[in-house]
Amino acid sequence: MTTSAINSAGLHPAQIPGYDSAPLRAEAALLHEPLFWLGHLYSCAQSENAEKLLLGTHHDAADDFQCRLWERAEWPTFTIPLAAGHSLHIVHRTFVDDARTDYLLHHPDWDQAELLAQDDGHFMGPGLSWPELVAVADNGLPGGSTDDPHARLLLLLPAFGDTATSDDAFVRLTAALRARTAVEEPDVLASELMKDQGVAGPVHWTFDEHGFYINGGEYSFRNPANRFALRADSLARVASALAPPLMDAALLTS
Repeated sequence: MTTSAINSAGLHPAQIPGYDSAPLRAEAALLHEPLFWLGHLYSCAQSENAEKLLLGTHHDAADDFQCRLWERAEWPTFTIPLAAGHSLHIVHRTFVDDARTDYLLHHPDWDQAELLAQDDGHFMGPGLSWPELVAVADNGLPGGSTDDPHARLLLLLPAFGDTATSDDAFVRLTAALRARTAVEEPDVLASELMKDQGVAGPVHWTFDEHGFYINGGEYSFRNPANRFALRADSLARVASALAPPLMDAALLTS
């Protein structure tokens, strides 16, 4: 099977293997709605100032929009294609008593998807380093919910945490906020969000003894020291699927 055929088959799945049986629904149109982003990014605003900068004068409208979103029977689902047929799915679960956003990585050859992060009151993560996030946002592969790097970056931001962000992280986030949201001071908000980095905060990433990327976050599935961490083989395949181009060489030579 060719890579293009694999990609087309898994981009908008009716179900995600190993994931709760759910009415998944592709909702790419939501990505053009500024109010959607205010709810999606809300957990990233950990300080009172960040929350004020994010919501601004749109607080009531954003709250109403989010309530209507969570009342849907279907679970809004967004998909970003990765190299070699992998797909990253972002699922907004609309259970009344268990609303959350799940980040899952899958490949057609896998028996089940790997859960990278959960964004809710019991946050689990981070699931992505900054280099991994940028690589996914910028890969340019067609066929998913969006190929726009700004939208992809914001979709993935709640699953991110990294003590070693690059110098352009602030610039990238500012540009994404300006392009996709209606916040009045995207540069100031970007500074706040990059400082706090969501519920888990910044975590340190490193290579394990096999050359695969792991982190030290106490809530992360990608920290092998945690009792709930992904299995060693799962950690390896997740790291391989998400590895930025410049990191591939390190993985192959380890």
